[in-house]
Amino acid sequence: AAVLSGLALALALPSVALENGLARTPPMGWMSWERFRCNVDCQEDPRNCISERLFFEMADRLAEDGWRELGYEYVNMDDCWSAKQRDAAGQLVPDPKRFPSGIKALADYVHARGLKLGIYGDLGIFTCGGYPGTMLENVNQDAQTFAAWGVDMLKLDGCYSTAEEQAKGYPEMARALNATGRPIVYSCSWPAYQGGLPPKVNYTILAEICNLWRNYDDIQDSWESVLSIVDWFFTNQDVLQPAAGPGHWNDPDMLIIGNFGLSYEQSRSQMALWTVMAAPLLMSTDLRTISPSAKEILQNRLMIQINQDPLGIQGRRIVKEKSHIEVFLRPLSQAASALVFFSRRTDMPFRYTTSLAKLHFPEDAVYEVQDVYAGKIIGALKTADNFSVVINPSGVVMWYLRPTALPVQPRNAVRQQAPGEGFHPALL
Repeated sequence: AAVLSGLALALALPSVALENGLARTPPMGWMSWERFRCNVDCQEDPRNCISERLFFEMADRLAEDGWRELGYEYVNMDDCWSAKQRDAAGQLVPDPKRFPSGIKALADYVHARGLKLGIYGDLGIFTCGGYPGTMLENVNQDAQTFAAWGVDMLKLDGCYSTAEEQAKGYPEMARALNATGRPIVYSCSWPAYQGGLPPKVNYTILAEICNLWRNYDDIQDSWESVLSIVDWFFTNQDVLQPAAGPGHWNDPDMLIIGNFGLSYEQSRSQMALWTVMAAPLLMSTDLRTISPSAKEILQNRLMIQINQDPLGIQGRRIVKEKSHIEVFLRPLSQAASALVFFSRRTDMPFRYTTSLAKLHFPEDAVYEVQDVYAGKIIGALKTADNFSVVINPSGVVMWYLRPTALPVQPRNAVRQQAPGEGFHPALL
Protein backbone atom coordinates (compact mmCIF):
# COMPACT_ATOMS: atom_id res chain seq x y z
CA ALA A 1 0.00 0.00 0.00
CA ALA A 2 2.86 2.34 0.82
CA VAL A 3 4.25 1.94 -2.68
CA LEU A 4 0.89 2.52 -4.30
CA SER A 5 0.25 5.62 -2.22
CA GLY A 6 3.65 6.91 -3.31
CA LEU A 7 2.78 6.28 -6.95
CA ALA A 8 -0.63 7.86 -6.44
CA LEU A 9 1.19 10.89 -5.06
CA ALA A 10 3.39 10.99 -8.15
CA LEU A 11 0.29 10.78 -10.35
CA ALA A 12 -1.28 13.70 -8.55
CA LEU A 13 1.66 15.98 -9.35
CA PRO A 14 1.08 17.53 -12.77
CA SER A 15 4.61 18.93 -13.04
CA VAL A 16 6.25 15.50 -12.83
CA ALA A 17 6.80 15.04 -16.58
CA LEU A 18 10.45 15.21 -17.49
CA GLU A 19 10.00 16.81 -20.95
CA ASN A 20 13.71 17.60 -21.15
CA GLY A 21 13.92 16.70 -24.84
CA LEU A 22 16.92 14.44 -24.14
CA ALA A 23 17.84 10.85 -25.05
CA ARG A 24 15.68 10.78 -28.18
CA THR A 25 17.76 7.73 -29.10
CA PRO A 26 19.34 5.35 -26.56
CA PRO A 27 22.38 6.99 -24.89
CA MET A 28 25.79 5.67 -25.92
CA GLY A 29 29.10 5.88 -24.13
CA TRP A 30 31.30 4.34 -21.48
CA MET A 31 30.67 3.58 -17.79
CA SER A 32 33.10 2.59 -15.07
CA TRP A 33 31.14 0.13 -12.92
CA GLU A 34 31.24 -3.37 -14.39
CA ARG A 35 34.93 -3.29 -15.28
CA PHE A 36 36.41 -1.10 -12.50
CA ARG A 37 33.82 -1.46 -9.68
CA CYS A 38 34.75 0.30 -6.43
CA ASN A 39 38.52 -0.02 -6.73
CA VAL A 40 39.77 2.93 -4.67
CA ASP A 41 43.31 1.66 -4.04
CA CYS A 42 45.20 4.22 -6.08
CA GLN A 43 48.45 3.49 -4.28
CA GLU A 44 48.65 -0.15 -5.35
CA ASP A 45 46.66 0.15 -8.59
CA PRO A 46 46.88 3.74 -9.88
CA ARG A 47 45.94 2.77 -13.43
CA ASN A 48 42.64 1.05 -12.59
CA CYS A 49 41.35 2.79 -9.47
CA ILE A 50 38.33 5.12 -9.53
CA SER A 51 40.16 8.42 -10.01
CA GLU A 52 40.22 11.38 -12.35
CA ARG A 53 43.07 9.74 -14.25
CA LEU A 54 40.82 6.83 -15.27
CA PHE A 55 38.14 9.18 -16.61
CA PHE A 56 40.65 11.48 -18.35
CA GLU A 57 42.17 8.46 -20.08
CA MET A 58 38.83 6.97 -21.12
CA ALA A 59 37.75 10.36 -22.49
CA ASP A 60 40.96 10.42 -24.56
CA ARG A 61 40.22 6.96 -25.93
CA LEU A 62 36.61 7.83 -26.83
CA ALA A 63 37.80 10.99 -28.61
CA GLU A 64 40.82 9.53 -30.40
CA ASP A 65 39.92 5.93 -31.27
CA GLY A 66 36.83 6.48 -33.41
CA TRP A 67 34.19 5.99 -30.69
CA ARG A 68 32.89 9.56 -30.46
CA GLU A 69 32.14 9.79 -34.20
CA LEU A 70 29.96 6.68 -33.92
CA GLY A 71 27.88 8.21 -31.10
CA TYR A 72 29.67 6.94 -27.97
CA GLU A 73 29.65 10.30 -26.20
CA TYR A 74 29.07 9.78 -22.47
CA VAL A 75 31.92 9.24 -20.01
CA ASN A 76 29.99 8.00 -16.96
CA MET A 77 31.32 7.81 -13.43
CA ASP A 78 29.64 5.21 -11.23
CA ASP A 79 29.83 4.71 -7.45
CA CYS A 80 32.79 5.49 -5.15
CA TRP A 81 33.89 8.84 -6.64
CA SER A 82 33.00 10.98 -3.64
CA ALA A 83 34.59 11.70 -0.28
CA LYS A 84 33.18 9.71 2.65
CA GLN A 85 31.46 12.82 4.05
CA ARG A 86 29.67 15.86 2.68
CA ASP A 87 31.45 19.18 3.27
CA ALA A 88 30.54 21.80 5.91
CA ALA A 89 27.87 23.25 3.61
CA GLY A 90 26.31 19.79 3.21
CA GLN A 91 27.54 19.48 -0.35
CA LEU A 92 28.79 16.32 -2.05
CA VAL A 93 32.50 16.57 -2.80
CA PRO A 94 34.82 14.29 -4.77
CA ASP A 95 37.51 12.34 -2.93
CA PRO A 96 40.33 14.94 -2.72
CA LYS A 97 43.15 12.42 -3.24
CA ARG A 98 41.60 10.63 -6.20
CA PHE A 99 39.98 13.67 -7.84
CA PRO A 100 42.34 16.53 -6.94
CA SER A 101 41.22 18.69 -9.88
CA GLY A 102 37.53 18.43 -8.94
CA ILE A 103 34.54 17.33 -11.01
CA LYS A 104 34.10 20.69 -12.77
CA ALA A 105 37.62 20.36 -14.24
CA LEU A 106 36.87 16.78 -15.31
CA ALA A 107 33.63 17.93 -17.01
CA ASP A 108 35.53 20.72 -18.78
CA TYR A 109 38.13 18.21 -19.99
CA VAL A 110 35.42 15.85 -21.27
CA HIS A 111 33.48 18.68 -22.95
CA ALA A 112 36.63 19.96 -24.67
CA ARG A 113 36.85 16.58 -26.38
CA GLY A 114 33.30 16.78 -27.69
CA LEU A 115 32.03 14.35 -25.06
CA LYS A 116 29.64 14.46 -22.10
CA LEU A 117 30.09 13.58 -18.42
CA GLY A 118 27.81 11.34 -16.38
CA ILE A 119 27.82 11.04 -12.59
CA TYR A 120 26.34 8.66 -10.02
CA GLY A 121 24.19 9.27 -6.98
CA ASP A 122 22.00 7.16 -4.75
CA LEU A 123 18.58 8.00 -3.34
CA GLY A 124 19.24 6.80 0.19
CA ILE A 125 21.37 7.19 3.31
CA PHE A 126 24.41 5.72 1.52
CA THR A 127 25.34 4.73 -2.01
CA CYS A 128 25.62 0.98 -2.63
CA GLY A 129 29.38 1.32 -2.01
CA GLY A 130 28.89 3.11 1.33
CA TYR A 131 29.48 6.71 0.21
CA PRO A 132 27.12 9.61 1.09
CA GLY A 133 23.69 9.16 -0.43
CA THR A 134 21.14 11.72 -1.57
CA MET A 135 18.37 11.74 1.02
CA LEU A 136 15.12 13.58 0.29
CA GLU A 137 16.40 16.77 1.94
CA ASN A 138 19.50 16.73 -0.31
CA VAL A 139 17.73 16.32 -3.67
CA ASN A 140 17.61 19.99 -4.72
CA GLN A 141 21.10 20.78 -3.46
CA ASP A 142 22.65 17.77 -5.22
CA ALA A 143 20.86 18.56 -8.50
CA GLN A 144 22.24 22.11 -8.33
CA THR A 145 25.74 20.82 -7.49
CA PHE A 146 25.73 18.45 -10.49
CA ALA A 147 24.49 21.22 -12.80
CA ALA A 148 27.13 23.66 -11.52
CA TRP A 149 29.83 21.07 -12.21
CA GLY A 150 28.65 20.69 -15.81
CA VAL A 151 27.30 17.15 -15.50
CA ASP A 152 25.27 15.84 -18.48
CA MET A 153 23.78 12.62 -17.08
CA LEU A 154 22.82 11.38 -13.62
CA LYS A 155 22.37 7.74 -12.66
CA LEU A 156 20.39 7.66 -9.40
CA ASP A 157 20.65 4.31 -7.63
CA GLY A 158 18.36 3.06 -4.85
CA CYS A 159 20.43 1.35 -2.14
CA TYR A 160 19.52 2.11 1.50
CA SER A 161 16.14 3.65 0.70
CA THR A 162 12.52 2.62 1.33
CA ALA A 163 9.73 2.20 -1.24
CA GLU A 164 8.11 5.42 0.05
CA GLU A 165 11.35 7.38 -0.24
CA GLN A 166 11.78 6.11 -3.79
CA ALA A 167 8.21 7.04 -4.74
CA LYS A 168 8.84 10.58 -3.50
CA GLY A 169 12.50 11.00 -4.35
CA TYR A 170 12.71 9.82 -7.97
CA PRO A 171 10.02 12.25 -9.24
CA GLU A 172 11.48 14.95 -6.96
CA MET A 173 14.91 14.59 -8.59
CA ALA A 174 13.34 14.87 -12.07
CA ARG A 175 11.85 18.22 -11.06
CA ALA A 176 15.07 19.34 -9.38
CA LEU A 177 17.17 18.52 -12.47
CA ASN A 178 14.73 20.38 -14.72
CA ALA A 179 14.81 23.36 -12.37
CA THR A 180 18.59 23.73 -12.78
CA GLY A 181 18.08 24.71 -16.42
CA ARG A 182 20.92 22.40 -17.46
CA PRO A 183 20.04 19.49 -19.79
CA ILE A 184 20.84 16.39 -17.70
CA VAL A 185 19.81 12.92 -18.87
CA TYR A 186 18.17 11.15 -15.93
CA SER A 187 18.74 7.42 -15.36
CA CYS A 188 16.67 5.88 -12.56
CA SER A 189 17.18 2.59 -10.78
CA TRP A 190 13.68 2.80 -9.26
CA PRO A 191 12.03 -0.20 -10.99
CA ALA A 192 14.99 -2.51 -10.25
CA TYR A 193 14.38 -2.00 -6.52
CA GLN A 194 10.65 -2.74 -6.88
CA GLY A 195 10.98 -6.00 -8.83
CA GLY A 196 10.64 -4.41 -12.26
CA LEU A 197 7.00 -5.38 -12.85
CA PRO A 198 3.45 -4.07 -12.24
CA PRO A 199 1.63 -3.45 -10.00
CA LYS A 200 4.65 -2.24 -8.00
CA VAL A 201 6.14 -0.53 -11.05
CA ASN A 202 4.04 1.85 -13.13
CA TYR A 203 5.83 2.25 -16.46
CA THR A 204 3.52 5.06 -17.60
CA ILE A 205 4.65 7.19 -14.67
CA LEU A 206 8.26 6.10 -15.08
CA ALA A 207 8.35 7.22 -18.72
CA GLU A 208 7.23 10.68 -17.60
CA ILE A 209 9.92 10.93 -14.92
CA CYS A 210 13.07 9.27 -16.29
CA ASN A 211 14.97 9.09 -19.59
CA LEU A 212 16.16 5.54 -18.88
CA TRP A 213 15.83 3.12 -16.03
CA ARG A 214 17.39 -0.05 -14.69
CA ASN A 215 14.69 -2.71 -14.43
CA TYR A 216 16.66 -5.73 -13.32
CA ASP A 217 19.86 -7.08 -11.75
CA ASP A 218 23.36 -5.69 -12.31
CA ILE A 219 25.21 -7.35 -15.16
CA GLN A 220 28.25 -9.45 -14.22
CA ASP A 221 31.14 -10.50 -16.44
CA SER A 222 29.61 -13.81 -17.50
CA TRP A 223 27.46 -15.34 -20.23
CA GLU A 224 25.15 -16.69 -17.52
CA SER A 225 24.49 -13.09 -16.42
CA VAL A 226 23.80 -11.93 -20.00
CA LEU A 227 21.35 -14.84 -20.51
CA SER A 228 19.53 -14.13 -17.23
CA ILE A 229 18.98 -10.51 -18.36
CA VAL A 230 17.84 -11.56 -21.84
CA ASP A 231 15.43 -14.12 -20.32
CA TRP A 232 13.90 -11.61 -17.91
CA PHE A 233 13.49 -8.88 -20.53
CA PHE A 234 11.91 -11.08 -23.20
CA THR A 235 9.78 -13.14 -20.81
CA ASN A 236 8.30 -9.82 -19.68
CA GLN A 237 8.33 -8.12 -23.08
CA ASP A 238 4.56 -7.48 -23.11
CA VAL A 239 5.00 -5.16 -20.14
CA LEU A 240 8.42 -3.71 -21.00
CA GLN A 241 8.28 -3.23 -24.76
CA PRO A 242 5.49 -0.59 -24.82
CA ALA A 243 7.28 1.43 -22.10
CA ALA A 244 10.27 2.25 -24.33
CA GLY A 245 10.51 5.01 -26.89
CA PRO A 246 12.30 8.28 -27.72
CA GLY A 247 13.25 9.93 -24.42
CA HIS A 248 12.49 6.91 -22.19
CA TRP A 249 14.31 3.57 -22.41
CA ASN A 250 14.53 0.24 -20.62
CA ASP A 251 18.15 -0.29 -19.56
CA PRO A 252 19.34 -3.93 -19.40
CA ASP A 253 22.70 -2.61 -18.09
CA MET A 254 26.20 -2.28 -19.52
CA LEU A 255 27.92 -3.93 -22.47
CA ILE A 256 30.64 -6.26 -21.14
CA ILE A 257 32.19 -6.92 -24.57
CA GLY A 258 35.98 -6.68 -24.31
CA ASN A 259 36.25 -8.02 -20.76
CA PHE A 260 36.92 -11.59 -19.58
CA GLY A 261 33.65 -13.53 -19.42
CA LEU A 262 32.31 -13.66 -22.98
CA SER A 263 33.54 -15.59 -26.00
CA TYR A 264 33.65 -13.93 -29.42
CA GLU A 265 30.26 -15.42 -30.37
CA GLN A 266 28.70 -14.40 -27.04
CA SER A 267 30.05 -10.86 -27.46
CA ARG A 268 28.40 -10.61 -30.87
CA SER A 269 25.19 -11.93 -29.30
CA GLN A 270 25.14 -9.34 -26.51
CA MET A 271 25.64 -6.50 -29.00
CA ALA A 272 22.87 -7.77 -31.30
CA LEU A 273 20.37 -8.46 -28.51
CA TRP A 274 20.98 -5.09 -26.81
CA THR A 275 20.51 -3.39 -30.20
CA VAL A 276 17.22 -5.20 -30.81
CA MET A 277 16.11 -4.13 -27.31
CA ALA A 278 16.77 -0.47 -28.17
CA ALA A 279 19.04 -0.52 -25.12
CA PRO A 280 21.50 2.18 -24.12
CA LEU A 281 24.96 1.18 -25.37
CA LEU A 282 27.14 1.91 -22.34
CA MET A 283 30.39 -0.02 -22.59
CA SER A 284 32.18 -1.04 -19.41
CA THR A 285 35.58 -2.24 -20.51
CA ASP A 286 39.15 -0.96 -20.64
CA LEU A 287 39.29 1.06 -23.86
CA ARG A 288 43.08 1.43 -23.42
CA THR A 289 43.67 -2.29 -23.98
CA ILE A 290 40.55 -3.47 -25.85
CA SER A 291 41.14 -6.21 -28.45
CA PRO A 292 40.62 -5.49 -32.16
CA SER A 293 37.82 -8.10 -32.33
CA ALA A 294 35.87 -6.57 -29.41
CA LYS A 295 36.37 -3.10 -30.89
CA GLU A 296 35.08 -4.28 -34.26
CA ILE A 297 31.86 -5.58 -32.66
CA LEU A 298 31.28 -2.38 -30.69
CA GLN A 299 32.10 -0.13 -33.66
CA ASN A 300 29.85 -1.87 -36.21
CA ARG A 301 28.25 1.08 -38.03
CA LEU A 302 25.13 -0.69 -39.24
CA MET A 303 24.53 -2.15 -35.76
CA ILE A 304 24.74 1.35 -34.25
CA GLN A 305 22.45 2.76 -36.95
CA ILE A 306 19.86 0.12 -36.02
CA ASN A 307 20.26 0.75 -32.28
CA GLN A 308 19.83 4.50 -32.86
CA ASP A 309 16.81 4.19 -35.17
CA PRO A 310 14.71 7.35 -34.75
CA LEU A 311 11.41 5.45 -34.28
CA GLY A 312 12.82 4.03 -31.05
CA ILE A 313 10.66 0.90 -31.04
CA GLN A 314 11.96 -1.85 -28.77
CA GLY A 315 12.10 -5.27 -30.43
CA ARG A 316 10.44 -8.49 -29.35
CA ARG A 317 11.15 -12.20 -29.33
CA ILE A 318 8.81 -13.64 -31.95
CA VAL A 319 9.91 -17.30 -32.14
CA LYS A 320 11.20 -19.79 -29.58
CA GLU A 321 11.99 -23.14 -31.20
CA LYS A 322 12.38 -26.57 -29.57
CA SER A 323 15.78 -26.63 -31.29
CA HIS A 324 16.89 -23.78 -28.95
CA ILE A 325 16.87 -21.21 -31.74
CA GLU A 326 15.14 -17.92 -30.98
CA VAL A 327 14.18 -15.14 -33.37
CA PHE A 328 13.88 -11.46 -32.44
CA LEU A 329 12.38 -8.68 -34.54
CA ARG A 330 12.74 -4.93 -34.26
CA PRO A 331 10.69 -2.64 -36.55
CA LEU A 332 12.69 0.32 -37.91
CA SER A 333 11.97 3.53 -39.77
CA GLN A 334 11.27 3.52 -43.54
CA ALA A 335 9.53 0.13 -43.20
CA ALA A 336 12.88 -1.57 -42.52
CA SER A 337 13.41 -4.27 -39.86
CA ALA A 338 16.16 -5.96 -37.90
CA LEU A 339 16.04 -9.71 -37.35
CA VAL A 340 18.26 -11.60 -34.92
CA PHE A 341 18.56 -15.40 -35.11
CA PHE A 342 20.04 -16.51 -31.81
CA SER A 343 21.30 -19.99 -30.86
CA ARG A 344 21.24 -21.21 -27.28
CA ARG A 345 22.76 -24.48 -28.42
CA THR A 346 26.09 -25.64 -27.02
CA ASP A 347 26.95 -28.35 -29.54
CA MET A 348 27.72 -27.17 -33.09
CA PRO A 349 26.63 -24.64 -35.74
CA PHE A 350 22.93 -25.12 -36.53
CA ARG A 351 21.23 -24.65 -39.91
CA TYR A 352 17.91 -22.90 -39.28
CA THR A 353 15.38 -22.75 -42.12
CA THR A 354 12.36 -20.47 -42.19
CA SER A 355 10.73 -17.77 -44.35
CA LEU A 356 9.71 -14.16 -43.81
CA ALA A 357 6.10 -15.33 -44.20
CA LYS A 358 6.52 -17.59 -41.16
CA LEU A 359 7.90 -14.54 -39.30
CA HIS A 360 4.72 -12.56 -40.15
CA PHE A 361 6.20 -10.21 -42.71
CA PRO A 362 3.66 -8.75 -45.18
CA GLU A 363 2.68 -11.02 -48.08
CA ASP A 364 4.12 -10.32 -51.53
CA ALA A 365 6.79 -7.96 -50.22
CA VAL A 366 10.39 -8.10 -51.46
CA TYR A 367 13.38 -7.21 -49.30
CA GLU A 368 17.02 -6.47 -49.70
CA VAL A 369 18.83 -8.14 -46.79
CA GLN A 370 22.14 -7.09 -45.32
CA ASP A 371 24.04 -9.30 -42.88
CA VAL A 372 24.93 -6.88 -40.08
CA TYR A 373 28.18 -8.59 -39.07
CA ALA A 374 29.37 -9.94 -42.44
CA GLY A 375 28.25 -6.83 -44.33
CA LYS A 376 27.21 -8.84 -47.39
CA ILE A 377 23.96 -8.03 -49.18
CA ILE A 378 21.36 -10.55 -50.32
CA GLY A 379 18.99 -9.00 -52.85
CA ALA A 380 15.35 -9.67 -53.68
CA LEU A 381 14.23 -11.97 -50.86
CA LYS A 382 10.49 -12.52 -51.23
CA THR A 383 8.28 -13.04 -48.19
CA ALA A 384 7.35 -16.55 -49.35
CA ASP A 385 10.95 -17.69 -50.04
CA ASN A 386 12.47 -20.25 -47.71
CA PHE A 387 15.99 -19.40 -46.55
CA SER A 388 18.57 -20.88 -44.18
CA VAL A 389 21.00 -19.29 -41.76
CA VAL A 390 23.83 -21.10 -40.00
CA ILE A 391 24.10 -19.95 -36.38
CA ASN A 392 27.09 -20.79 -34.19
CA PRO A 393 26.56 -22.03 -30.59
CA SER A 394 25.65 -19.09 -28.30
CA GLY A 395 25.97 -16.91 -31.40
CA VAL A 396 23.74 -14.85 -33.67
CA VAL A 397 23.05 -14.08 -37.27
CA MET A 398 21.65 -10.55 -37.59
CA TRP A 399 19.89 -9.17 -40.65
CA TYR A 400 18.88 -5.67 -41.67
CA LEU A 401 15.96 -5.81 -44.12
CA ARG A 402 14.87 -2.96 -46.39
CA PRO A 403 11.78 -3.31 -48.54
CA THR A 404 12.40 -2.89 -52.27
CA ALA A 405 8.75 -3.56 -53.06
CA LEU A 406 5.87 -3.39 -50.62
CA PRO A 407 2.42 -4.89 -51.29
CA VAL A 408 -0.96 -3.11 -51.39
CA GLN A 409 0.19 0.19 -52.80
CA PRO A 410 -2.04 2.14 -55.18
CA ARG A 411 -0.76 1.75 -58.74
CA ASN A 412 0.19 5.41 -59.12
CA ALA A 413 2.35 5.19 -55.96
CA VAL A 414 4.21 2.24 -57.45
CA ARG A 415 4.79 4.20 -60.66
CA GLN A 416 6.03 7.23 -58.73
CA GLN A 417 8.63 5.24 -56.85
CA ALA A 418 10.53 2.54 -58.66
CA PRO A 419 11.40 -0.53 -56.55
CA GLY A 420 14.53 0.09 -54.52
CA GLU A 421 14.34 3.87 -54.68
CA GLY A 422 14.92 5.51 -51.33
CA PHE A 423 16.36 2.31 -49.84
CA HIS A 424 20.12 2.49 -50.14
CA PRO A 425 22.48 0.00 -48.52
CA ALA A 426 24.18 1.47 -45.48
CA LEU A 427 27.89 1.85 -46.14
CA LEU A 428 29.89 -0.25 -43.74
